[in-house]
Amino acid sequence: MPQRRSHVAPSAAQSELANALAALRENLDAPTGFSPEALAEAEAAKPAEPALDLREVPFATLDPAGAKDLDQAFHLEKSASGYIVRYAIADVPGFVTPGGAVDLAARERGQTLYAADGSIPLHPRVLSEDRASLLADQDRPALVWTFTLDSDGVVTATRLERAMVRSRAQLDYVAAQRALDAGDDSPAALLPEIGRLRIAQEAARGGASLNMPDEEVVRADDGTYSIVRARPLAIEEWNAQLSLMTGMAAADIMLEAGVGILRTMPEPDEKAFATFRRQTEALGRPWTRGGYGEFLRTLDLDDPLTLPVLEAAASLFRGAGYLAFDGERPKDAEQAAIAAPYTHATAPLRRLVDRWSLAICLAVSSGQEAPEWARESLSELPALMQASGQRASQLNADTINRVEAALLSPLVGSRIEATVVEVRGEDRAEIQIADPAVTATAPLPPGAAPGDTVSLSLVRADIAKGEVEFAL
Repeated sequence: MPQRRSHVAPSAAQSELANALAALRENLDAPTGFSPEALAEAEAAKPAEPALDLREVPFATLDPAGAKDLDQAFHLEKSASGYIVRYAIADVPGFVTPGGAVDLAARERGQTLYAADGSIPLHPRVLSEDRASLLADQDRPALVWTFTLDSDGVVTATRLERAMVRSRAQLDYVAAQRALDAGDDSPAALLPEIGRLRIAQEAARGGASLNMPDEEVVRADDGTYSIVRARPLAIEEWNAQLSLMTGMAAADIMLEAGVGILRTMPEPDEKAFATFRRQTEALGRPWTRGGYGEFLRTLDLDDPLTLPVLEAAASLFRGAGYLAFDGERPKDAEQAAIAAPYTHATAPLRRLVDRWSLAICLAVSSGQEAPEWARESLSELPALMQASGQRASQLNADTINRVEAALLSPLVGSRIEATVVEVRGEDRAEIQIADPAVTATAPLPPGAAPGDTVSLSLVRADIAKGEVEFAL
């Protein structure tokens, strides 16, 4: 799926959209500012002193263009037997005082929220976009994972240390992918090689990835909004494998220590698998053998029926949650899609739970007990993260719905052609409009099936509510 961008032109619709998006932020069930105490504490925070100096290692970051909250930096090199991967994570545990004003503010939020008109950060920006962020050409404390990989990409040794690092380059996905495609020299030159090996290891474990197209609302400098839909670039998938590898290593450390928090997802039951098989058969792309992860990897990304198959497969990736434990090893420790125990441990600037994972792993790796503050509050984390996840999902959905309504508002009363993506019930369907690029729910014409092109009439587009209505 190539990148598609649909703009809301400057107009009355644009003004109404701006008001609707501002109202979303105002009505958000979460604090959007920080107390004077939290801001002062963040400004005065003194990070833990690293014992190790790795500033000679030429780390680089890889993020969306313009990002300032840089959680991770990597350095990749070949060894005699395979590869050495260094993965530096912002040392948020070293900056945040447990029980302090910043800690309490972060627990209220749970994660950074991304609104159309800017982010609502988990921590004060002086930390998340400055003092703790792994910005280029700045000395920064970090928690550095060092992985030894064999020639097949299998991790043979892992080490975690607190160190001072200095990133040499701030890469963005699009430019870095372009450089790799052109064969230019890049700090990410080994990322395709290592990323593909780790994807092969995922396949060997029986893991599965649901590579749905990204959907993002973008605000231009002139104040106009657009929706960009595109499949993740290959470099994003390779980079994600570094984070997955780190999350699995962190989970193993905590399971061995008998204390920590995991990101879990149950294996789909036979009913879910049977339903998905029927859906793939109806789409003419039957899943006949192998695991569902193997089947999803065989899909042709240029096939117009691949998106409906992926939409149907989303039902197999439900039920994700967090599992805190202290004492016995939990019985259901595996994240089914990853096919291994896993935890969040690579985005502490933007996600609350990662600070606990990192603090526990660092202590255990140093031969110490898990910090008492982390143990005392472990049981609170699943509910905090669930609430913040729901808040983020709702904000994202509400934002996209309002922008889509604005995109369609000039077409009210017009006939529109769309592709059926998924049938919902007897007479409703998810449809995809090509221009403007909008996904919506509409009546299903008799006999229409996923992949079919249908003609609909746009009856209503309510920007303030983010609602659109079609008729046959």
